Amino acid sequence: MASNPVTKVTEEQYLALDREAEVRSEFLDGEMWAMSGGSTRHSALATNIVIELGPLLRGTDCRVFMSDLRVRVSPGRMYVYPDVTVVCGKLLFADDRQDILLNPAVIFEGLSPSTENYDRGVKLQQYLSMETLKDYILIDQNKVRVEQYARDNADTWTFRAYQHLDDELKIDSVGVSCQLSGIYDRVELPGV
Repeated sequence: MASNPVTKVTEEQYLALDREAEVRSEFLDGEMWAMSGGSTRHSALATNIVIELGPLLRGTDCRVFMSDLRVRVSPGRMYVYPDVTVVCGKLLFADDRQDILLNPAVIFEGLSPSTENYDRGVKLQQYLSMETLKDYILIDQNKVRVEQYARDNADTWTFRAYQHLDDELKIDSVGVSCQLSGIYDRVELPGV
């Protein structure tokens, strides 16, 4: 979360305001949170994820989307703009405007000092409750570290951490894997 919330609004008010705004906002329990601008590292990591996954998903029923796609995590409670979203099968939307996605399979969030607690806390708990979500993946922008929460067929979540550029991030839910070296390609990490 990047800025202070505004006065409590309804879900309908949030959607009306966000659809007309020049700056996107996320919604949680009646509060709108304006999204702050990202850093060069954050943007580079999201771009690299899309570059890595795009060719791997070509020819499948899965597609990758950047942060412009709003996702409804829970009706009336939470709407977000993940950094990268993978959807498999038919895109399911909340209404005819087709700007609220309902069925993400994989969500990537880049960790930054201002969002890390939110991404690991409230967002994590809400994301893990989504029926369609199979993988929630956190990418650290200050060091080589990728954390993956993966749901298996028994509806059990497992946690994996990757910390080396030659590690391979396996996303079994969409049948792909990619090297961390590709995700962190040309990303200048602090102190490196």
